[in-house]
Amino acid sequence: MILCVILASFLMFADQRMSWMEDVRAQISTVVAPVQWIVSLPARGLSLASLALSDQTRLVNENRRLRERLLTLSQRVQRMASLSEDNVRLRELLKATPRQEIPWITAGLLTLDNDPFLQQMIIDRGQQSGVYSGQPVVDSAGLVGQIISVSRYSSRVLLITDASHSVPVQINRNGLRFIARGAGQPGRLTLDNVPNNTDIREGDLLVTSGLTGRFPEGYPVARVSRIMRNAGTPFASVEVRPIAQLDRSRNFLLLFTHDRLKPKSHQLSQEAVDAALQVVRPGRQEARQ
Repeated sequence: MILCVILASFLMFADQRMSWMEDVRAQISTVVAPVQWIVSLPARGLSLASLALSDQTRLVNENRRLRERLLTLSQRVQRMASLSEDNVRLRELLKATPRQEIPWITAGLLTLDNDPFLQQMIIDRGQQSGVYSGQPVVDSAGLVGQIISVSRYSSRVLLITDASHSVPVQINRNGLRFIARGAGQPGRLTLDNVPNNTDIREGDLLVTSGLTGRFPEGYPVARVSRIMRNAGTPFASVEVRPIAQLDRSRNFLLLFTHDRLKPKSHQLSQEAVDAALQVVRPGRQEARQ
């Protein structure tokens, strides 16, 4: 036990002080990747078995809902060409820089971190696919997090709910900018330094502001769930809930925001991404109108 304590202390010291430990960690992750894939097989098998034994009525209802969503998406896609041209003309009139297309690749979930104090997961894409540290990760609803370490065949993702993660955001309604910080708990974020007199409301949509250059502008991050204005302090306490399905998503998109690392395929326009993200929240905007 004493030997293990000494070895653990040395490894912690080396991890903090020596840069070569990052390479060692990447090599170890490469070796462990096949084990992680094998460990994930029972969960995949159970998922397939559960799907095969699902109630037929539930499947019919789910199929109906998917058809309705597909119909909604088709209707919006039909308007995409016209809206895109209108957007280009308006930007030309305003002399604004056009939005760049963002390349992407798909990735699947391998495993979640079992540490209750960490909000991290491992996906099945690595250096072989061009993945890099700091790369944004999204699902079908919104921002999931960013890559923090990469091995040859897998990568570790830091979720936006982790206590060490922060992302610059802005209120979609009025453009006010803040920093959304993870609370270290699933399904919860907080906003830093929000003055009591700020025009912020429950239900406001927060999107990435794009200020740091790491996360592209306009991707949904969270919705304001609770505001507590304290008369005795200059700042309000604001809680927000992530829009991404962090507890159930198994498929993700890795966005290539660095020019030198962009792949030659999988090009997708920002307008198409925005339209697709709106489909997972059908009826919200229509209800407001």
